Amino acid sequence: MTTHLIIQAPGLTAHHAEQIAALASADGIARITATAARLLNVQDDESTRGEVRDWADRHAVDAAFVPAGLALGDCRVLSMDMDSTLINIECIDEIAACAGVGEQVAQITEAAMRGEIKDFSESLRRRVALLKGTPASVLERVYEERLRLNPGAEALLESAQSAGIKTLLVSGGFTFFTQRLRERLKLDSAYANTLEIDADGRLTGQVLGDILDGAAKARHLKAFAAEHGATREQIIAIGDGANDLPMLAEARFAVAYHAKPIVRQQTPYSLNVCGLDGVLNWFA
Repeated sequence: MTTHLIIQAPGLTAHHAEQIAALASADGIARITATAARLLNVQDDESTRGEVRDWADRHAVDAAFVPAGLALGDCRVLSMDMDSTLINIECIDEIAACAGVGEQVAQITEAAMRGEIKDFSESLRRRVALLKGTPASVLERVYEERLRLNPGAEALLESAQSAGIKTLLVSGGFTFFTQRLRERLKLDSAYANTLEIDADGRLTGQVLGDILDGAAKARHLKAFAAEHGATREQIIAIGDGANDLPMLAEARFAVAYHAKPIVRQQTPYSLNVCGLDGVLNWFA
């Protein structure tokens, strides 16, 4: 099977392309855009992949080995995490900042995403408990004032939807945000946790029902893929934290987006410097 190597970076130069083409024994270089190039028929073995990965990390370039002739329409499902993947923030951290407990909550969030707290459900319950008494109006404030889509998100989703790919948002965050994003971005389905709100319009510090953890993310993706007739080979999944690893394991195109080291180590694809639309350059 012929393999191409896609390299991309905001400051990609011809010198970058030539260096890595030599490293990967490429037959040629084809520019895709000003910030991306396809290195043709490269050497594809464990040693070459390791050398390319090390070079790319040193030079702040994203590199991906992909089968030649791959088309976006060959995929059927795109599944994404929300916080720090589709969007620029961790919603719970922003809610906590408004509630005056930002530092305590952020510390737990970081430890969970690095994989230091193994039980996501425990970490979420601990964080949500710190929000008890916070006015629910803070959620709208976070959505309007602080939440932004990450670079390339709309381009990726629009291209995927145009290619007939079904889109899923599955998050350990909160339905308040996922439902708004589902409507805004015309996503096919979205799942997250529901914050309990009391009669006075304040957060109770509890989550309703079962916690949507990493295992639940994987279950939702498998069910969604089955519903739409997608095999593992036809799935793109994107995430950034340890809680995304079970979901990423269900996809051929498992993408670590500006991710924690533990996630980058366990996924075949990563975008460390480019936006989400960098995925599109992997497909002919």
